[in-house]
Amino acid sequence: MAKNRKIHKTISSKPTIEGAGVHLHRAFGFGDTHTFDPFLLLDDFRNDNPNQYAPGFPWHPHRGIETITYVLRGRVEHGDSMGNQGVITAGDVQWMTAGSGILHQEMPEGDPDGRMYGFQLWANLPKTKKMMDPRYQDVKSDQIPVVTLEGGVSVRVICGEVAGVRGPVQNVVIDPQYLDITVPAKTRFTFPTPPGYTVFAYVIDGKATFCDEQDPFAYDREGSNYFDTQHDRWLGDRTLIVFEDGEQILVNTEDFPVRFLLISGRPIREPVAWYGPIVMNTEQELRQAFEELEQGTFIKKK
Repeated sequence: MAKNRKIHKTISSKPTIEGAGVHLHRAFGFGDTHTFDPFLLLDDFRNDNPNQYAPGFPWHPHRGIETITYVLRGRVEHGDSMGNQGVITAGDVQWMTAGSGILHQEMPEGDPDGRMYGFQLWANLPKTKKMMDPRYQDVKSDQIPVVTLEGGVSVRVICGEVAGVRGPVQNVVIDPQYLDITVPAKTRFTFPTPPGYTVFAYVIDGKATFCDEQDPFAYDREGSNYFDTQHDRWLGDRTLIVFEDGEQILVNTEDFPVRFLLISGRPIREPVAWYGPIVMNTEQELRQAFEELEQGTFIKKK
């Protein structure tokens, strides 16, 4: 019988401001790199107020990581130092491998109702791939397959494989799985996960229980994310659930459905030297990156 993963930690994403003044919610980032290895940061930029996202993310550098942008509403225009330009719209994904270094900008624009919804995930690169050539995998919504599982569970497969169906994003170093899962009401659902991999879920609509835990917030080591004094076992919007090791996760719904992102990846288990948008293995490599930015040698020519 497959071993169910238990909850290691639950976190309520917290409001913060990034870029030129973008209001968003951060699920994790700039802290505990061990728990989330190989992932570094997850930002939720769902917002109904254009004044809080329109300033966007003007030109900035990245090195040593991958940034994954998933848009649900609105659009994000992007450009980079290699001359690439494009737009990702509702349902689209951009998987950018910064590698040796890239300068780019991301400027959001809401839908006709002023809504801009999406997420950005940062994934680390191992030492041997830190200085690989930058690349994009731009994926349009209609390229992302949807798999229907038993009980009417719907899975958008962005990266990884579900029921023999592979997502369009491939050849990523950390062997990730990035899924958008909707579980109907009154459904008990198990889903296999790779043993030894880091696995977390981020709820974006509805509520569910995970792992049959009666008091999931008892596992919040930080002790700062209780919904109320009753320690509600139903985990809802903007809640991150980090799982312990195991072979599958268990999700249970009652009177309402739930939608969540399910993300997993193979841990890198290397030292992390991190400042802002650049992530290397040593402080010396970090200093070198910022010196190259000042000297104009940051972008490596082929």
